[in-house]
Amino acid sequence: MSHTEAAPGSSLSTHRRRRELAEAADGRVADVLVVGLGATGAGAALDAAARGLDVVAVDAHDLAFGTSRWSSKLIHGGLRYLASAQFDVAHESAVERGVLMTRTAPHLVAAQPFVLPLTPLVSRAQASLAWAGFRAGDVLRLAARTPRQVLPAPRRLSATEARHLAPSVRAAGLRGGLLSWDGKVTDDARLVTALARSAAAHGARVLTRVRVLELTGTGARIRDELTGEEGEIRARAVINATGVWAGTLADGIRIRPSRGTHLVLRSERLGALPAGLHIPVPGETNRFVLVLPQGDGRVYVGLTDEPVDGGIPDVPEVPETDIGFLLDVLGSVLDTPVTREEVVGAFAGLRPLLDTSADAGDPARTADISRRHAVVASPDGVTTVVGGKLTTYRRMAQDAVDAVVESRGLRAAPSPTALLPLTGAAAPARLRALPVPRRLVRRYGTEAVAVHALAAEDPALAEPVLPGHPVTRAELLWAVRHEGALDESDLLDRRTRIGLVPEDRAEVLTVARDMLERAAVLRP
Repeated sequence: MSHTEAAPGSSLSTHRRRRELAEAADGRVADVLVVGLGATGAGAALDAAARGLDVVAVDAHDLAFGTSRWSSKLIHGGLRYLASAQFDVAHESAVERGVLMTRTAPHLVAAQPFVLPLTPLVSRAQASLAWAGFRAGDVLRLAARTPRQVLPAPRRLSATEARHLAPSVRAAGLRGGLLSWDGKVTDDARLVTALARSAAAHGARVLTRVRVLELTGTGARIRDELTGEEGEIRARAVINATGVWAGTLADGIRIRPSRGTHLVLRSERLGALPAGLHIPVPGETNRFVLVLPQGDGRVYVGLTDEPVDGGIPDVPEVPETDIGFLLDVLGSVLDTPVTREEVVGAFAGLRPLLDTSADAGDPARTADISRRHAVVASPDGVTTVVGGKLTTYRRMAQDAVDAVVESRGLRAAPSPTALLPLTGAAAPARLRALPVPRRLVRRYGTEAVAVHALAAEDPALAEPVLPGHPVTRAELLWAVRHEGALDESDLLDRRTRIGLVPEDRAEVLTVARDMLERAAVLRP
């Protein structure tokens, strides 16, 4: 691979999209059609293609357009599920966290420290329960065979140590803290992009802006959202991986969405944050608000867990009640509470929880619904994968492909994805040796060299797109040339996360259009 090239076969572009959409709709029969290009759908496309199957994967919008870009960016080890006795879910989560951190995406997923401040609002009984949970989480790490050097052990902190790691926490009455570790992905949307490009490198046709109008067990009637042209994609097997929208495409699927809201703050508001924060929610034994430093001048504060009724919007709105709740919990531990005016952005995602109320009685809260995933076959032959969470996308994808291979009699090898590095992945020692800024390595892995080379060839591309924000013009150009970005929203809302702050988004819009024009893909 040249210093200015992407990984072989992995580049997604408008030219490739046009060509492969024509191929997919020319009457030939693919082995597998995957609908939905979030983490699970992109993961299913990679799993099927890596087994040697002929794959078409489509999405009505963009990569990671739905729930997969609205997560907390955490790759959980399953601690929460131990508390509710979901031991199988907890173990699966810990195993998949280890796969991502050690084999498939060590460039994107790394250890994140968290401090739980022991303020007067945290009783000694609550502290003991939390400490027992962190120790149990370390047992999960051991059971999943994740090395200690990848995820350090939890430990108790003195008040001085806690203040060093969390300087914005109120000192009065602070009696120490609890330090724990979990996995954190640099950016959930970038993980999906890596999955989609890895699938493309294995021969999958990855097609965004292709809406499914009608889905059956033998294919789909589709519309190209760029041209309005309609057509048909035929396939021997169909996987519906559309998350909260799954029930609109397949019969018998009941989703009970749960809204998770995050706030976006400027980093300077909370000062230096060497670690994230776990803040117990008053009156709850197993819920925390998380403070998550992002390394790009922003901090996320989240998250809620509220049921959603009615229609499913493309982009969920953030109610003021969620913002008030998060600010109240955050303010319970800070020297100076954050005001509403200091919230520069907010986002909400909808968890696609499988509704089992008909079987087990109507749950009181979505927070109590299991995060287990399910693979469900509809009478018309469509296989739907739903539930689960970002951490376990790979296992969900594997189970969905296993199901269609068996039910449709497809000839395929076993899933190789637990050992298959994603685009940009490499051993930590090789990543550390790359002669480019660490921030680029955490976002692009081995391809950071090529991204950096763009800026070296043209100094103008090395300029940040926004004062105080690290993203450069070269990264936007790379996204258009190699990551399937088709318009300004793709660039600002998913390939980068500049758009999470509306003020920043407006300021960068012209730069994004300039990069699209430079790559000659701006549409009228």
